[in-house]
Amino acid sequence: MFTREIVVVIPTYNEAGNIEKVLNGVRAALPQARLLVVDDNSPDGTADIVERYQSSHQTDGLGEVSVLRRSAKTGLGAAYRAGFTTALSMGAEICVQMDADLSHDPMYLPAIVSAVEMGADAALGSRYTPGGQIDNWPPLRRFLSRWGNRFAAGMLGLAINDATSGYRAYSALVLQKMDFATVQAEGYGFQIEMTHRAVRSGARMIEVPILFTDRIVGESKLNHHIIGEAFTLVTQLWFRDRLWHRRRRR
Repeated sequence: MFTREIVVVIPTYNEAGNIEKVLNGVRAALPQARLLVVDDNSPDGTADIVERYQSSHQTDGLGEVSVLRRSAKTGLGAAYRAGFTTALSMGAEICVQMDADLSHDPMYLPAIVSAVEMGADAALGSRYTPGGQIDNWPPLRRFLSRWGNRFAAGMLGLAINDATSGYRAYSALVLQKMDFATVQAEGYGFQIEMTHRAVRSGARMIEVPILFTDRIVGESKLNHHIIGEAFTLVTQLWFRDRLWHRRRRR
């Protein structure tokens, strides 16, 4: 049993085929945690499924489930900013984020949350730390992910193996210190910018090895635009870091 208030933030867009399994898995792994689904107006009715689930599980003695309906799909970063803001207003002391496509197995939640309870400022479910694995990804996807992480870590001086992981937990204090509401990235670059801010804020980050399994139901949200945005973001952050270091030397 964890001693701090936990809110799990799950962004969704067209996850009708996965969301109920995810909710069941999270509530089994973290019975006390509250779940906040942030839905970007999914045309497949994902939010409606969550609301029906919420209504039918109100008296089961586990953490409550709620849904934040957004009017449009405006990006992963925007969904997480809205989700974290709402979670903190709910009294969250630990905010967890994870995907809704079953690629993030809820079985790892206790280990990820425990790392923060034990003193880490943030914990990442890592595919690339020793013990981490990826299943069911084609070679090109593996290469792009691995190269992207090495590029971000090398350019930004991040001692993190999996800076793009979307499976993580933050203490509420470090989230507020990072000023997450001003993060600009919208796609997968959001994870990189959040990692960069955490490291620059002096946060203690721990990587927990996970097995990442590619989605079976639905379509991946990754596209060339998202990859390009992440590359541009890393370059911009590198220039900002160089300017910051130059000013400090003066």
